[in-house]
Amino acid sequence: MAILTILQFTLILDFMVLSPLGPFLMPDLNITPQQFGMAVSAYAFSAGLSGILAAGFADKYDRKKLLIFFYSGFIVGTLFCGLATSYSLLLMARIVTGIFGGVIGSITLAIITDLFRLEVRGRVMGFVQMAFASSQVLGLPIGLYFANLWDWHSPFIMIVIVSLVVMGAIIMYLKPIDAHVKTKSDRNAFVHLAKTASNSVYLKTFAATALLATGGFMMMPFGTVFGVNNLKISPASLPLLYTVTGLCSMVIGPLIGKFSDSWGKYRTFFVGSLVTIVIVVIYCNLGVTPLWLVMVMNVIMFAGITARMISSQALLSAVPEQSDRGAFMSINSSVQQISGGVAAYAAGLIVVQSPSGELLHYDILGYVVAITTFITIVLIWFVNQRVMKKLAIVPVPLH
Repeated sequence: MAILTILQFTLILDFMVLSPLGPFLMPDLNITPQQFGMAVSAYAFSAGLSGILAAGFADKYDRKKLLIFFYSGFIVGTLFCGLATSYSLLLMARIVTGIFGGVIGSITLAIITDLFRLEVRGRVMGFVQMAFASSQVLGLPIGLYFANLWDWHSPFIMIVIVSLVVMGAIIMYLKPIDAHVKTKSDRNAFVHLAKTASNSVYLKTFAATALLATGGFMMMPFGTVFGVNNLKISPASLPLLYTVTGLCSMVIGPLIGKFSDSWGKYRTFFVGSLVTIVIVVIYCNLGVTPLWLVMVMNVIMFAGITARMISSQALLSAVPEQSDRGAFMSINSSVQQISGGVAAYAAGLIVVQSPSGELLHYDILGYVVAITTFITIVLIWFVNQRVMKKLAIVPVPLH
């Protein structure tokens, strides 16, 4: 769990660090919001494509070996990001990073599903999701500090250094995970991919995943730019904002994980979604706002998002059979990445930056996120019913 959590920390930080670097990167490379949105979504599109291509092979090999291979490529891609000197080079580096990094998340989820039963999977997801909060507490403030001290390239170099240490820990301490290899047939990789992708039960789950990614991918790329130019938060205050939000998330995440196991994963998802809808609509309509109020809003919003992430991942992990687990997770991750990439690109088309620097139409993003979040409440309900039926458990009514 510790190794997987630190691994996730580097992955999430690599993806998240690009967003707060927007105020540094956009003027330095002289790029528009649309181009910045493409730089963010390029990672997602390439990650989605690689996940689909790797899905057929995901259940044929030891998961540790797959993890080492793709993590090595991720480190090289991140290094290229740190060395990029133009928009085109950065775009290509993000594509390379996405090709390798996009598969790692699905391998991690497959490992968790292999090793932990559903009854405790919520708390495991909650623990691993601490990587999300840790990236805010440790990674983003340090990354922003380096960006202020030197330039926007330095945070990527920092991620490479940390990732090399994590790679050493994976090689030394993670044991082989190959039980799935012994239980499945020797189906052709492409046949295995086609069978998994065409499974009617899995298709419904993929549909739910497609909308789950919309919220974060639409708001995240321009979150820092919106905070600096619309909410009038000083760039020097950004590390404090991320630190406070992250510290609270580190406490909330494991608690939500345990809560989802005891109270119910769908119930937790339902409440988290309602909280997200309310806060997102309010937040995206804010004008000049005191820093303390922005902190409070961020903590509540991330609590809702964390509840959705932990509970939905725990539920989705129970859907596939063991022999399909790696392929299912790869395709599911690809669907998430591709839909997220579409959302990030669409956000770049919706948002316009005025001559004074303020972002216009950010409120529209909030309404879109709220609508998609409401739809996922319905879709995840069907996933929950499927899981309960599979486990022969009678679901407890919400009331």
